[in-house]
Amino acid sequence: MIKSIAVFCGSKDGNDPLYLQHATETGKLLAANNITLIYGGGRVGAMGAVANAVMDNGGQVIGVMPQILKEREQHHTGITELRIVDDMHVRKRTMYELCDAAIVLSGGYGTLDELFEMITWNTLKIHEKKIILLNTAGFYNQLIIHIEKMQQQGFLYGSWKERLEVYTTPQAVFNALDVNKNQNPHG
Repeated sequence: MIKSIAVFCGSKDGNDPLYLQHATETGKLLAANNITLIYGGGRVGAMGAVANAVMDNGGQVIGVMPQILKEREQHHTGITELRIVDDMHVRKRTMYELCDAAIVLSGGYGTLDELFEMITWNTLKIHEKKIILLNTAGFYNQLIIHIEKMQQQGFLYGSWKERLEVYTTPQAVFNALDVNKNQNPHG
């Protein structure tokens, strides 16, 4: 049973309105399925959109933010819990420890860092949590092509598709997670 999901995404909105729409839909689906959001703790961009949607729909949100980013990413003061940690490494480790699975939405360097660290830890059997890439509007198409090339050129252990699932809508992500058993009986 999935009780918490880490969502990795940008602290900016991005240029396509669908990025924020999918972030909001992801948050609504987390709340509807009684799944706690574990995320970076920001109140702006896609990060803020996911957290706001969870909170607006009666869900639980735990933000994890290093002290150095507290002002830069404009920490969210309206979530269930905000944990301030020493650095980025502690942030990622804490988020991984708190989650049962991870969803990666559109974002920048930090989002890619979190994606690849999670995949690396999965490859090394540090964890076996499900990792899902939400490929909104084809945002990750070129990355997927590159990962496929790494596979074809013999640089990956096993099939990358065993470690990373790719979907194009938030609903498809939640269908793949099979979270129906998490439904809150009160609504």
